[in-house]
Amino acid sequence: MKGLASMEKLAPMEELVKKYPLIQKMARGEEVVWLNPGAGGAPSPEVSDADIADAAARLERFAPYIRRAFPETEAAGGIIESPLVDIAAMAERLSRGTVRGRLMLKRDDSLPVSGSIKARGGIYEVLCLAEKAALESGMLREGDDYAALDEDRFRELFAGRSLAVGSTGNLGLSVGIMGARLGFRVTVHMSADARQWKKDLLRRRGAEVVEYAGDYQAAVAEGRRLAEADPLCHFVDDENSRTLFLGYAVAAQRLKAQLERQGVSVDADHPLFVYLPCGVGGGPGGVAYGLKRLYGANVHCFFAEPVQAPCMLLGVMTGLHDGICVQDIGLTGRTAADGLAVGRPSKFVGRVAGPVLDGIFTVSDERLAGLIRDLHETEGIFVEPSAAAGLPGWVSVQERGDYAARFSGPALEGATHIVWATGGGMVPPEERRRYLEGKIFVPGAGPGGF
Repeated sequence: MKGLASMEKLAPMEELVKKYPLIQKMARGEEVVWLNPGAGGAPSPEVSDADIADAAARLERFAPYIRRAFPETEAAGGIIESPLVDIAAMAERLSRGTVRGRLMLKRDDSLPVSGSIKARGGIYEVLCLAEKAALESGMLREGDDYAALDEDRFRELFAGRSLAVGSTGNLGLSVGIMGARLGFRVTVHMSADARQWKKDLLRRRGAEVVEYAGDYQAAVAEGRRLAEADPLCHFVDDENSRTLFLGYAVAAQRLKAQLERQGVSVDADHPLFVYLPCGVGGGPGGVAYGLKRLYGANVHCFFAEPVQAPCMLLGVMTGLHDGICVQDIGLTGRTAADGLAVGRPSKFVGRVAGPVLDGIFTVSDERLAGLIRDLHETEGIFVEPSAAAGLPGWVSVQERGDYAARFSGPALEGATHIVWATGGGMVPPEERRRYLEGKIFVPGAGPGGF
């Protein structure tokens, strides 16, 4: 068990490694591909189609407010959504002609307001809280124009309440930006992995930022503890929030509409493959779950994680979920992909979304550096390291002969592959330059880059 941390309960860990030998490669920091032997089951009834439809309707109700408060959403009528684009030049560079199908990029890196996939779940949870408070106060009634929420009287109402969240960066941005704009008092507890520019931006937007020397779990735990002591504080719990999950799940319906507008079929002869970067699991879990409810056996979802932080792979594969962390097998949890620097997965997401996954693969920081440059050179698109993690999936899953054999040749030729670019739109120019030059410093890991 070279590479495994010394543990008081060594015998149980040895048994675990014997049962799941892939752990040995993971413990050495190697890139791996895990295929889910339990894939193909029905989605959990814990989150229903009606629940997702309700979330979609709520976002529609808030569109007039978002349109007024964030002028960058004017063209979309206050709907926070991202483009779906072909990346044929990047596909050629990745595949070298060895794999089949159409490769597309879901550009959540350019989502309005907070520039990442977290604009879906994080903003949705803040809007839920605002709606509840406004309705309970009697200042907002069913059928009212929600643009009124941008008036001072509502900001005064929300100023009496507070929001808190623990984050490596992007969830904090979405909650902080929307919460502060509505008028809530917002505290963002940020781990050592968070980039400095994200902390600076939050402070400029009116949020309080509390910094921690520890990792994501430490920031979340302390944020949760402090929030529990304040009855007027709502804690956005990235590890356990069903509300966050629903905000992400709405993306599936919107993606379906985009595919239809572009004439892309999804059926047995034209399967859909989706590659989603994964941290604690909420964003990719909600999207994958929503897609599975829409497309059933015709969609195949994979999570992508850093080699030093494969928490969801470890939790779902072993069935232990949040009962095991990457440090238990000797990994650091540190990665330049700050949004994915999570050591322990969400139990809620692992239980609900884990069964709908076809698999999970891991990516090294060195590969992420090359992928960022390749995407920028071939397509003129910049994404942050976390958002590049899904790019190798298109090749990795087809190079697994045992997996590719499940599909006919024509099905692979007619398949559509979507990489979910989860963030990067708000990265400052100087920081972008450093990423593209490979000068990425992993916080807390000492000097150097990839």
